[in-house]
Amino acid sequence: MFRKVFGKTKQDAKALPTLHKLNETLEMLEKKEKLLGKKAAAEVEKAKQFTQAKNRSSAIKCLKRKKLYEQQIEQLGNFQLRIHDQMIMLESANATTETVDALRSGTAVMKAMNKTTNIDDLERTMDEINDQTESMKQIQEALSAPVGAAADFDEDELEAELEELEDAELEDELFQPATTAPATSHYRQRWPFERLFHIQLLAYSGRTLIN
Repeated sequence: MFRKVFGKTKQDAKALPTLHKLNETLEMLEKKEKLLGKKAAAEVEKAKQFTQAKNRSSAIKCLKRKKLYEQQIEQLGNFQLRIHDQMIMLESANATTETVDALRSGTAVMKAMNKTTNIDDLERTMDEINDQTESMKQIQEALSAPVGAAADFDEDELEAELEELEDAELEDELFQPATTAPATSHYRQRWPFERLFHIQLLAYSGRTLIN
């Protein structure tokens, strides 16, 4: 259908040389028009001179030649208008043809891409990606989970044991001489008041029993 409307590609390729030829012809006509304009002006000057010399017949002949030049100038102007019109039509047709060719090429590429991309294959690929992602999550969870003896450790028991160690360390600090007071002050900042009071009470009880 497009070939019937816009012609064949070989014919379209002739548009640019034709436009170049028309442009050269237009320039030639413009030069002739300027030359005829100068000749017409010269005939007017001659007619003026003959009029001053009282040579009426020669002046009339100059005016007749001026009229002929003006007719040719008008004719050349019409030729230029037709060439301009032809150039505009060819430029428009050439732009339209290039646009259609570009659209045709784009459509062909899209068809080729659609042939290689099947919707079923795409859905299958997305399912595989989701499966692999889920498998990777399971692998990461398995690797991060504790294994062996570490899996049997009781977190609450470990926390309680750590708390006992801290209590014992604080109690040792409390029984040290006064030179170690800054260390006690350090632990006062780390431990709640109630807990410190409880440990100090235990320490005082122990001293009383010793005495």
